[in-house]
Amino acid sequence: MTFLVYGAYGYTGELVAREAVARDLDPVLGGRRPAPLDDLASELDCDRRAFDVADATANLGDVDCVLNCAGPFVETAAPMVDACLATGTDYLDVTGEIEVFEALAARDDEASAADVTLLPGVGFDVVPTDCLAAHLAERLPEATHLRLGFDALGSVSPGTAATAVDSLGEGGAVRRNGRIESVPSAWKSRRIDFGTGARTAVTIPWGDVSTAYYTTGIGNIGVYVGMPPGVVTALRASRPLEPLLSLPLVKRPLQSLVRLTASGPDERERERTDCRVWGEARVVSEQGIERRAVSRLRTPNTYALTVDSALAAVDRTLDGQAPAGFTTPAGAFGADFVFDVEGCDDFADDPITP
Repeated sequence: MTFLVYGAYGYTGELVAREAVARDLDPVLGGRRPAPLDDLASELDCDRRAFDVADATANLGDVDCVLNCAGPFVETAAPMVDACLATGTDYLDVTGEIEVFEALAARDDEASAADVTLLPGVGFDVVPTDCLAAHLAERLPEATHLRLGFDALGSVSPGTAATAVDSLGEGGAVRRNGRIESVPSAWKSRRIDFGTGARTAVTIPWGDVSTAYYTTGIGNIGVYVGMPPGVVTALRASRPLEPLLSLPLVKRPLQSLVRLTASGPDERERERTDCRVWGEARVVSEQGIERRAVSRLRTPNTYALTVDSALAAVDRTLDGQAPAGFTTPAGAFGADFVFDVEGCDDFADDPITP
């Protein structure tokens, strides 16, 4: 069975490629630029294929599974999926972009007919939160509202930073009654105990606003991230500037700048930092009685988790465990899939109240 890592010379792609070789998995390395691809393929003694995503069909005929690590995924996912559907190649990626999840979900029938798996979000976005969402839905099957959150330490890669810049000016997003709705940046804040004491957290347009709905069927979803109160205040103060920040004339130089200045965490930082994930499912009865389930999860550094979870998803997909059509990590492999990742603790559950 053959799998190809696209964007193999990027920060996340290179981590995945190196770990795959360390596990004797023999990946094919792919990417747009020949020079860095040649250097990495020579060092790792791997086959390589240099091609633009627009030319992916001609390069995937003998590939069983693609792991797309080249963001922004809003630019790379659609043409790569087109190629995968044409060649019968399963598609995985490490996106966290709501737009990408929704676009791939809309191609479920097309992928099912082609017997192709579409499984985006097999990295930190959204494996731990998706698995926690599935776990909470199992604990409280009648839940109508779901809140997820995380508190992560560590720096970000150039690709992650560029994707964040690409979303400037777009505000936030939540799901209400099954539909994704736009809301202002830093729309709501609350105090959340991620496992080390309560801290301020604020809503963000995280991928689970899309994926958790497909995983759990819960129609009201919001996602929070831990932030210092001063940053929350600054985000809200910047709302009048959002139309300006959304202009390509502003975004393009900012993207170039972050790609030059962001480097991603080094090995020591990845080993020393971790993440805390929190979730709350609740339901209110017709009599006004609320039931509430809260669970938590501790994971390794976000990039360390991405490498492990992406390779675990590739392995399971190549083994035939992923269904055809669009799916999510927990939808494909269950709530316990996150424990394929080394260093993930078991779910910590508060008692269901009342």
